[in-house]
Amino acid sequence: MSSPVRVEASLDPDLSRWLWLVKWLLAIPHYLVLAVLWLAFIPLTAVAFFAILFTGRYPRAIFEFNVGVLRWAWRVHYYAYAALGTDRYPPFTLADVPGYPARLEIDYPERLSRGLVLVKWWLLAIPHYLVVGLFAGGGLWLWYGSDEGFQWGAGGLIGILVLIAGVILLVRGEYPKPIFDFVIGMDRWVIRVGAYAALMTDEYPPFRLDSGGTEPGSPLEGPSEPVRQRPGTAGWTTGRVVSVVIGVALAVLSTGLISGGAASLWLDRVDRDDDGYLTVSSTYSTDTAALASERFTFVATAAGEVPVTRALGDIRVRVTALGLKDVFVGVAPSPAAERYLSGTDHATVTDLASGELAVHRSPESPVLPWEVGIWTASAVGPGTQTITWPDQAGDWTLVVMNADGSAGVDVRAEAGATVPVLGWLSWTLLVSGLLLLAAGVALAAVAVTRVSNELSPISQGES
Repeated sequence: MSSPVRVEASLDPDLSRWLWLVKWLLAIPHYLVLAVLWLAFIPLTAVAFFAILFTGRYPRAIFEFNVGVLRWAWRVHYYAYAALGTDRYPPFTLADVPGYPARLEIDYPERLSRGLVLVKWWLLAIPHYLVVGLFAGGGLWLWYGSDEGFQWGAGGLIGILVLIAGVILLVRGEYPKPIFDFVIGMDRWVIRVGAYAALMTDEYPPFRLDSGGTEPGSPLEGPSEPVRQRPGTAGWTTGRVVSVVIGVALAVLSTGLISGGAASLWLDRVDRDDDGYLTVSSTYSTDTAALASERFTFVATAAGEVPVTRALGDIRVRVTALGLKDVFVGVAPSPAAERYLSGTDHATVTDLASGELAVHRSPESPVLPWEVGIWTASAVGPGTQTITWPDQAGDWTLVVMNADGSAGVDVRAEAGATVPVLGWLSWTLLVSGLLLLAAGVALAAVAVTRVSNELSPISQGES
């Protein structure tokens, strides 16, 4: 009985001695296309997962698309550095090409186990992943292992043997047949595991290295022989493939907008305090006479021009002295604040999250802060002191000191803003995300539905 996953390959008899040295460059167009196709393969496999879980069937149109992506990848990697088995440039198509020396066929499963789908792609496949990691160097094609998608033959035993074969080809002008057979056996193992992990079959991959270009028990004598053409593959025209890829890309983009909108809406509706401020707080301690913020800049926009005018709304800073001294807090234009602090021992907050400080030493004694007239807003006194001021254009610096100018500032500071545009921004992100999601789903669904409609008479006839 033949395997549901059949990998066939034929070694070209007249391989170029040197072409393999530049195949990485020649294959770049294919790598770019495959990178895009894999962006569609992953979410479509997730859709297939739920379809199998609830119906026990792998949607036929998605199956044909995903097999096409695997087939395309196998041709490219056979041409390049997973085999170097041919100098014939791979065709740009998802369909099977009977005359090409690298072939892949996966039988469509009429029914799949709804229970196995939960465990086979991660738990049951773990032993094979260990073997595949040895063969392919761990990069393989496990899409979650690389930001670039399908990585294969970049290392491991396959890469080493293919490099050796390339050197021998360069020197002697021939590809060692024993190396070819062994490499194809490892490639075949990798593809079988990949098809199993991608939920395309319930048949557990054998722990067996079937070396050589022809599958054991396969009706094929070689790639030049006729093979059962997968019905309906032609339904995945270039336009439909592009439609699915664009649809998936829009859907992925929409998730960022929707999650950002939902998080913003949560902040706007739930995370405000009783006065309507969104706040953050931290504790700071320094042995200097003053504690200052880094410059923060508010950008001006023409009144009424865009909704983000005064995006932060009203700003509030509360400072609570943790000792017995009165505390001063004030905000001033940055140039004036920097001139004042230039003669004062002070620390600048460089990281709000960690409370990291940069200390600036000065031998001079500070002028009492409440005696200078540089402050846009200020407060001084015991316990907690609060200042508020409207968001307005300019560079600003916040300064906290002991009221008597003495060294050793120990406070808890809370900064907040009303951010009046947050509600508008939240709904804009949510609506934009939902529109993109709808457009993406529509583009992908139309293409999948059309292919499914073309396949349905064939599927009924097969069943």
